[in-house]
Amino acid sequence: MTMEQEQYDVVVVGGGVNGTGIAMDAAGRGLKVLLCEMNDLASATSSNSSKLIHGGLRYLEHYEFRLVQKALAERESLLKNSPHIMWPMRFRLPHRPHLRPAWMIRAGLFLYDHLAKREILPGSRSIRFEKSGPLKPDLTKGFEYSDGWVDDARLVVLTAKKAQQFGAKIMTRTKCVNAKRGDKNWKITLRDMVSQGEKTVSAKVIVNASGPWVSKLFGETLSMPAPKMIRMVKGSHIVVPRLNQEQEAYILQNKDERIVFVIPYEDHFSLIGTTDVEYEGDPKKAKISAEETNYLLDIVNEHFIRQLKPSDVVWSYSGVRPLMDGEEENAQKASRDYAFEINQEKGKAPLISVFGGKITTYRKLAEVATDKLCQFFPEASGHWTKAASLPGGDFDNHDGLTTTLRQEFPWLPDDVLSRYVRTYGTTSRDILSRSESLEDLGIHFAGTLYEKEVLHLTKNEWAMTSEDILWRRTKQGLYASESNVKALDAYLADKVSSSIPSNPLHQSA
Repeated sequence: MTMEQEQYDVVVVGGGVNGTGIAMDAAGRGLKVLLCEMNDLASATSSNSSKLIHGGLRYLEHYEFRLVQKALAERESLLKNSPHIMWPMRFRLPHRPHLRPAWMIRAGLFLYDHLAKREILPGSRSIRFEKSGPLKPDLTKGFEYSDGWVDDARLVVLTAKKAQQFGAKIMTRTKCVNAKRGDKNWKITLRDMVSQGEKTVSAKVIVNASGPWVSKLFGETLSMPAPKMIRMVKGSHIVVPRLNQEQEAYILQNKDERIVFVIPYEDHFSLIGTTDVEYEGDPKKAKISAEETNYLLDIVNEHFIRQLKPSDVVWSYSGVRPLMDGEEENAQKASRDYAFEINQEKGKAPLISVFGGKITTYRKLAEVATDKLCQFFPEASGHWTKAASLPGGDFDNHDGLTTTLRQEFPWLPDDVLSRYVRTYGTTSRDILSRSESLEDLGIHFAGTLYEKEVLHLTKNEWAMTSEDILWRRTKQGLYASESNVKALDAYLADKVSSSIPSNPLHQSA
């Protein structure tokens, strides 16, 4: 059977966190699923977040109690299901009484502690900052509360892997260029963005989960007007050498009522963000501006003893958040909630579109979206994802897995072992098997990145370029020189391209 004859229950357009989440849930309920992504998985919004699993403390000021409650309820499920790429984190909030009175912060934290059930995350408390700490001496009092950290791009990749394990076909570098609606099926034209070859498949339902492109897809591909327009808001982040050696993150208030996070990042760095700037244009071309960099540095410099300059920034990134377009006068008040539109013309194949959303609620969004899908597939099974671990997440805690792997691979350096645990969890063994020394891992490219891991990523995680590997899969780009990147590019072109399985567009079923 050729690709032209392949039929699916569902074709999901978009390889971000929402698209992969829906593909995973639907495949796990027994539906035949294809997901197409025109670039790499998590190549846009889903790899450019603040990398937090959080309820959104500041959303309480905008009275988004339902969204905060929904996100808080999701935190612990996610932390339990993916302990390798997510973990609890404490946040310290310095008190600046001229910005928000203490009673207001206490009230907000009380709600944050009690809007949803907590089992593993401790509650909030008042704290005093030590004079020997990283903050300026006039900041003496504050508050501390719990949220979580996530490696956002790996969350997307592992969700796609889970979908694949249930039979979903994941097609990266594959663009949905046309979809024609029939009585019972969509006829969908897919283009391989590498070879430019095209094939056609059919599906009973299309799910438009294309994030910042969700409205654009209607006119360009589906030949119909968009039922909603999204509001594109750019959020930018900077990475600097580590500002504080403690494991806690900081949440800093600013006079414009926004907040900025300073988060421990990849052992030796601090991640600072985010901004909220209205954006127009191609989401893939979003970049941080000098004004945004200075904005973030100014807020940090108001709080920390160590003063930062633009030259201290070792990396920056920007992502475009597709928010539901309301009547709010500024970007920071735009809702982070999500909505669905079901287009179901009488006697025609249906279309489901996803608008908005945030990483913390991705599993719940996928569950609700798949419920809507299952209206058209009564034979599908029910909910299953709340307690489902992602690949590599079948262990209890980092320390225990680290101890076990150190016993199995005593030759492995601590920094490599630590990163493998928080990147691959128990699937670290897939890379380390049949290795008895560091030399067995092959060529050293940068940081803790070796040849066997590169081969694993190209074979099992859809990685094709140095950017896929250095930034979205491993974050070892933080340690890679220009010559390191060129060496990896050359290796991928010479050694790997011939061994990567061809795009499914060129395969028979």
